[in-house]
Amino acid sequence: MIEYLKDTDNIVTLILDMSGRQSNLLNHELVSAFKPVIEHLQREKKAGRLRGIIITSGKKDFLRQGDLTYLRELTDPKKAFDHAQDLKQFLRDLEMPGVPVVAAINGDALGTGFELALACHRRIALANPKMRLGHPEVKIGLIPSGGAVMRLLWILGIERAYPLLMEGRRYSPQEAVKVGIVDELAEDQDELMSKSKKWLLSDPPSRRPWDDVFAKIPGGSAADPNLGHRIRLLTARLSADTNDLYPAARAIIDLLAEGSKLDFETACRVDSRHYAKIVTGEVSKNMISTFWFDKQAIRDGLGRPKGFGRFRPRRVGVIGAGQMGSGIAFLCLRNGLEVVLKDVSQPIADRGRDFVIAKIDEYIERGTFQPEEREDLLSRIKTTDKSKDFLDCDIVVEAVFENKSIKQKVTREAEEQLDEFAVFATNTISIPITELGKQSLRPENYVGIHFFPPAELSNVVEIIQGERTSDETIARAFDFATAIRKLPLVVQDTWGFFAARVRNTYILEGVTMLNEGYPAALIENMGRQAGMTVGPLALADELGLELVMRYEQQASEHYGDRYQQHPAVPALEKMLNDINRGGRQKRAGFYDYDAQGRGRLWEGSAEYFPVTKDDYNRRRMEDRFLFCQIIESAWCLQEKVITEEAAANLGSVYGWGFPKYTGGVLRYVESYGHERFQQRCGELIERYGQRFTVPKYLRELS
Repeated sequence: MIEYLKDTDNIVTLILDMSGRQSNLLNHELVSAFKPVIEHLQREKKAGRLRGIIITSGKKDFLRQGDLTYLRELTDPKKAFDHAQDLKQFLRDLEMPGVPVVAAINGDALGTGFELALACHRRIALANPKMRLGHPEVKIGLIPSGGAVMRLLWILGIERAYPLLMEGRRYSPQEAVKVGIVDELAEDQDELMSKSKKWLLSDPPSRRPWDDVFAKIPGGSAADPNLGHRIRLLTARLSADTNDLYPAARAIIDLLAEGSKLDFETACRVDSRHYAKIVTGEVSKNMISTFWFDKQAIRDGLGRPKGFGRFRPRRVGVIGAGQMGSGIAFLCLRNGLEVVLKDVSQPIADRGRDFVIAKIDEYIERGTFQPEEREDLLSRIKTTDKSKDFLDCDIVVEAVFENKSIKQKVTREAEEQLDEFAVFATNTISIPITELGKQSLRPENYVGIHFFPPAELSNVVEIIQGERTSDETIARAFDFATAIRKLPLVVQDTWGFFAARVRNTYILEGVTMLNEGYPAALIENMGRQAGMTVGPLALADELGLELVMRYEQQASEHYGDRYQQHPAVPALEKMLNDINRGGRQKRAGFYDYDAQGRGRLWEGSAEYFPVTKDDYNRRRMEDRFLFCQIIESAWCLQEKVITEEAAANLGSVYGWGFPKYTGGVLRYVESYGHERFQQRCGELIERYGQRFTVPKYLRELS
């Protein structure tokens, strides 16, 4: 569990090596094993036989986060408070044996695992750019439980600690040094240990800043008028951005402000109270379930056809050097693959390479990549205007203009160079894969992979199976997606696939409200206050109103006599046909756009869509926005457009911006209550029509 080594300089090395586990985990088991070790170290100090301590790991990871299964089931706030206080006391005991302690970090240290490193007097990490360090808890609706908020407050100050905790980023060691949570780097394990020992032999102070009555928090406390004013501005900005729907985010700014005015022990008790409320709350349960357990299930192969060996792509072809194609190329390079980037001419293809270079330099600047990696990354990309350069590619991804004939032309040219095992993938947003694949030389190897813009940043891709796409090709496309660190959602080839089809209901509901006489500004604000990342009218403009209409026309063709026209259609037809406002690309839609593409709501909207509503029910408007998406998602599951609920949850949040605090479309219904949800839908049907009918799939879930 913990290997204890002591040298002739009275320096003790503790090697964490939990038996029966691939990784070290900071749980009750490890804490129990540590207690007698700490007691022994304290006796050694009193006897004058201890000069310093090094903590390192005997596994690939240094120390990982706590037990999320336990936290997901935790409902008693007192138990949660006691759990947090116990962890804090353990870390206090660790940092107060009367001698300096070094964390020699030789692997990933995340969440609770990094709390132990923060409790050490110095942090030295291997300079391995693939390692990840930090506190990503806010991304699953939590805050650190062991006092990290208070330690970061004292180490960095409020203004530097706030973005670090709020973003929840996983830092490379080089980035960690830049932001100030790691003190220095070592090139290898030997240097890591020698630097740790050298620092201990320099007789550094063993008292932490928060235990020194004369020490000051860097940058001051919230009691300082200027800093207090900036904290109020940060709080206002947070409320505007999140509508106070994320308790963990609000707790972080509150704790930094409160904790800066209290002694460390009192601040830690306040921290534990905030933690107990958050971890037992509904938001954290939703977010842990979706962003940890559902995500892990997809990564482990949920939705992937069974019986096929793992596909390990080496060389990837990308057709189209625009922003999407170049983003895909960068994504592949970042994950160790070779790339052939093709466009109609060499200069255009080279512009795609310039995009990649700019991205690499951006990542070097912030420390994700190291300067010495630049040459290796660029050596793995080849630009061309010739399809013959795809000869050795394992998979080719087409990302050209959304035009059927162009897509089929470039597909044929590329397929002529590929062997019988290579996969050809099209990145389309609206053209059926089966239709595009009719001209394919090997339709069984032809698949859709829908990347969401920007490709290099989005979390999910849709893997779309055409009528003749083989299961083996789906499995290979799935493996390619995981190789470039995307979450693959397997969907069937139908109108709008999954994400675009459901997203369209949100847009249509917003346009319907405009037609009903609600002010455009109110509609946009209510969409965001419901938790959506962008208002429905702005999203309509971003996609283009022609595409919004195209999806609705495809729905009409799909359902035939069963189709019921959405009440938004007349308003869309008016925008497109009568007043020629098609969206952002036309620089005229529900918004007006300046030369730089910045938009503001169209002032002439009320002339064509008169405002007749002088009162509104906020709850009803928000429910309309969210319920229409949930219901359409349930139809997709009922029609087997998508088959996995975990994929539906993740796709809704990452694919089009359904509120993260809900955990996704189906998780929202669980929190809301199935019976209550159906009752509310009945009320909406009476007011707004049959589009709020609950599908059988959702009724049976209850």
